[in-house]
Amino acid sequence: MLIDNGTHLVLSGNHAALSFAKTIGSEQQLQGPAEAEYPFVDLAADARWTLRFSEGRIPWWVFDKDRRVPQTGAIDYLPLARLAWTAADKPIGQVMNCTGPMYERFMGPFLRAALNIAPRDGSSRLAGALVRETLARGGRACRPLLAGDGIGNVFVEPAVRYLQGRGVSIMFEDELLGLHFSGRHISRADFKSGPVTLAHDDAVILAVPPYVAAALLPALQTPTLFRGIVNAHFRVDPPSQLPPMLGVINGTCEWIFAHPGRISVTISDAGRLFDMPRAALAQTIWREVAAVARLPETLPPWQLVRERRATFAATPEQNALRPAAETAWSNLILAGDWTATGLPATLESAVRSGYRAADLIGHSLRAAA
Repeated sequence: MLIDNGTHLVLSGNHAALSFAKTIGSEQQLQGPAEAEYPFVDLAADARWTLRFSEGRIPWWVFDKDRRVPQTGAIDYLPLARLAWTAADKPIGQVMNCTGPMYERFMGPFLRAALNIAPRDGSSRLAGALVRETLARGGRACRPLLAGDGIGNVFVEPAVRYLQGRGVSIMFEDELLGLHFSGRHISRADFKSGPVTLAHDDAVILAVPPYVAAALLPALQTPTLFRGIVNAHFRVDPPSQLPPMLGVINGTCEWIFAHPGRISVTISDAGRLFDMPRAALAQTIWREVAAVARLPETLPPWQLVRERRATFAATPEQNALRPAAETAWSNLILAGDWTATGLPATLESAVRSGYRAADLIGHSLRAAA
């Protein structure tokens, strides 16, 4: 069975990611519910509920006990406004109360998944941007969209075909080893297959992880701390009652996804699990999945993917280290979800960085002409 490293979520308000998918012809492969709804299960309380956002900007859902988080009232959601419009970039724990049912059953899981860090330590500025672009815009911007056949089939392979169909040459497994400079200009790129000399009007978009960029460009300031993600995949047919996406409270699992022939699990900020033996971790995760999905506890065929440096650590301090797309070199532009996009390290952030890089290169080429 072919699997991606994990299950990535796109929201209906992620306009850059959706426009990119539309351009390369894969938009229809992102599927989700007709309305913005999020089923949850609390393993400790043995409780289940579904969070249902109202469509428009006015949050009518917080006034409806059947739509909002159980054991919460409308007043419990007021801290979202303070988070959305926080001035200085502080740890979230200094901006809002990180306790209580609303946080533990809604905002905590939401922020942990988006920031990939314990929310109380995360950047309030990044969290505020998320709230403004999704929750504050209502259900129309919060509908979850999933790639059932894998994110590569939506954002990677179609993009490669799109470029190749337009005469773009793409080289795989050809590591970039170094860059050479002539003043403020990149003059040569050394690849494993050999050097590439750049003409005066050539430009480079460097889209590599931050630690690779820092090695290639020693003067570049980048994030230096990272957080890991664990993804587990089980080859089993999901039962019909298991929703496509399910949030888990008070468990090792955080999000369970039901795909054809496979159940997947995503765990954010998962550094505590990296030294656990793989088989033991798979069994721990499956035990929770089996309880939630009402399946036998016998472990089915499984695979774990553990990424130690999945994203930069989304703290205020690390957020401040993210570089702009422009660099000190006239023909070198940066791209990547770790650059200063104003969003955490998400698919939307990555695509926006690419759009920004393309705009800057286009402007440079027009100016040169």
